[in-house]
Amino acid sequence: MNSRVENNRKRFKPYLLSFLIILLSIGGIYLVLTLLNKNDYASFEGAAKSYIQILEKKEYKKLNNVLDEQSYKSLDYTLAEVTDKYNRIFNGLNITDIHASQISLEKVKTNLYELSYQLSFTTPLGSLENLKYKTEIIKSDDNYVVKWEPSLIFPGMEGKDKIAYQYFKAERGEIQDHLGNGLAINENFKSMGIVPKDLGEGQEKEDNLQNISEQFDLSLEEINKKLDQSWVKDDLFVPMKTMEASKAKPVTGVSYQTIKLRYYPLKEAAANLIGYIGKVTKEDIDKNPRLADGDMIGKAGLEMAFDKQLRGKDGGEISIVAANGEKKQVIQQVEKADGEDIQLTIDSYIQSEAFKQLAGKAGSTVVMNPKAGGLYALVSSPSYDPNKMVQGISQQDYDFYAKDEDKPFISRFAVGYAPGSTFKTITASIGLDANVTYPDKLRHINGLSWQKDGSWGGYSVTRVSDVQNVDMHKALIYSDNIYFAQEGLEMGEDVFRNGLSKFIFGEELELPIAMNPAQISSEKTFKSDILLADTAYGQGELLINPIQQAVMYTVFQNEGKIVYPTLLADNGSTKTKEAILSSTAAEMVRSLKEVVSNPNGTAHLLYNPQYQLAAKTGTAELKSKQGENGNENSFLLAFDTEQDNFLMLSLVENYTKGSSATQLNKSLIEKLYAYFGMQ
Repeated sequence: MNSRVENNRKRFKPYLLSFLIILLSIGGIYLVLTLLNKNDYASFEGAAKSYIQILEKKEYKKLNNVLDEQSYKSLDYTLAEVTDKYNRIFNGLNITDIHASQISLEKVKTNLYELSYQLSFTTPLGSLENLKYKTEIIKSDDNYVVKWEPSLIFPGMEGKDKIAYQYFKAERGEIQDHLGNGLAINENFKSMGIVPKDLGEGQEKEDNLQNISEQFDLSLEEINKKLDQSWVKDDLFVPMKTMEASKAKPVTGVSYQTIKLRYYPLKEAAANLIGYIGKVTKEDIDKNPRLADGDMIGKAGLEMAFDKQLRGKDGGEISIVAANGEKKQVIQQVEKADGEDIQLTIDSYIQSEAFKQLAGKAGSTVVMNPKAGGLYALVSSPSYDPNKMVQGISQQDYDFYAKDEDKPFISRFAVGYAPGSTFKTITASIGLDANVTYPDKLRHINGLSWQKDGSWGGYSVTRVSDVQNVDMHKALIYSDNIYFAQEGLEMGEDVFRNGLSKFIFGEELELPIAMNPAQISSEKTFKSDILLADTAYGQGELLINPIQQAVMYTVFQNEGKIVYPTLLADNGSTKTKEAILSSTAAEMVRSLKEVVSNPNGTAHLLYNPQYQLAAKTGTAELKSKQGENGNENSFLLAFDTEQDNFLMLSLVENYTKGSSATQLNKSLIEKLYAYFGMQ
């Protein structure tokens, strides 16, 4: 029995051994196949990653390493043509931020995988998200390559299709005055240029160039420099100069092209307010990536402040176009949105006249609607022609402006000054409200200088007229510094500062104009009676720009309320602030009318029995210490008291005899009365 079992076992062992060998062989083969498949997938995956990386980094020169040669050749493309197509589309359109997502690699059969992915990127029209792509990766001669077709550039492309880009430029909004007159408009101009073949040859060419130089005020050196540019060809138009259409004239060798440019009808009269536009710089693009080379943006003034609204939004269309030019498919489309028109409270006539009356002197004039707060004029002189900035300013003209000691690029209506004697109206008002000052209160003052006591050392307050018995009316008529210095000291710093705090010191005005808030003093306290006294008659450390001064003085035409300024015609309701009592405002109006009507008044030059004009003149002396002769700034506050049609504040820097703010603006006041009388 045992021997039979043993025999059976002996017969089974060879079968078992064979079975184990077979199992081990199958397992080995499976393991080998698994490893081979794993390595195979890794190779396909590597090819996919390389291809995607080339797309994301726009490294199209490397396409030769990843594309199946047969695939593009069968479509009648060379590798150079494929590479060039990518370059012209993705780099030519400035497509950026290319990012692949949803990458999937699936085996179809041996040596063939399907690759699908999505691309997102930014075009000049904005973001394009999740465009879907699909292709195949094949193994060819131990290489793993992508089968290429045009749809891998943009889905839907085929054959010799191209990508077309149309750019729709938004029209810049215009800036208008309150009557709709243009302050910054879009106008047709003529680009004057030369087509070289039209000049002739030899002496004829030289004669024509000489004539062009004389007729258009261009140097021969400048003309030849432009004609010698590398891109110039015999039959191409070479731009030389931009000019108003009406100034284009027929000249042998000269051609014209019509272009649309920004134009500023008031020229120098409103340049510091309106500003100008210019081409973007690299710094502009770094600050705002939505800008592109060649864009025009506001560079100064309101053109810069309102640039976003004025510029609007450019549009365009990216589409697939067949080889014959037929549009097949729109890939991306953005409608253009023209810029908004902006209407100001400015009045073109008043702006122009106010500028004209300053006669080129360094200074500023602000004319305001005292009831509604609208600014009729914001003038700064001297100025510059903003049209030259847009049309292409010559180096000579720019140097002329840049070297002008009076700095024509400064907007003086936004620069802080010591207001001088015009500020005495504020001091008197605070004194009246505090029951320290009253109209018939007399101060007995002897001589042209005064100091509180010996603690003032060598410092004293001076005045122009030696009037012994001075009340508030006389102090305003004669513009008596000593009277107001004494009133300020009697009020004391706390009362005086409390009164000043009801005005607009330290406030940011809601205007699209860069300016510092009005300042009482450089520190929170005067720390000396001298500074308190000086501040009371409009000097000391006061810094108030012409706009802020005009705003403060609106209290006299509004029963003690400050009317805040506005520059936009549709600004809504008028903003006001209580500053002084209505009775005080009425008393000040009576006194300021006397400054004009009284023969001794400093503003008597403006007197006209037909007008109900109130005014206050002022000077602020600029010097480092007492006893020196310093330059003086001249001020004029003037306003209509019958219809309250206008309030004017004018400043003339470093004025000389015959050119005070009062003398220069006499004609403007007459024109204002005539202008408003016709309305």
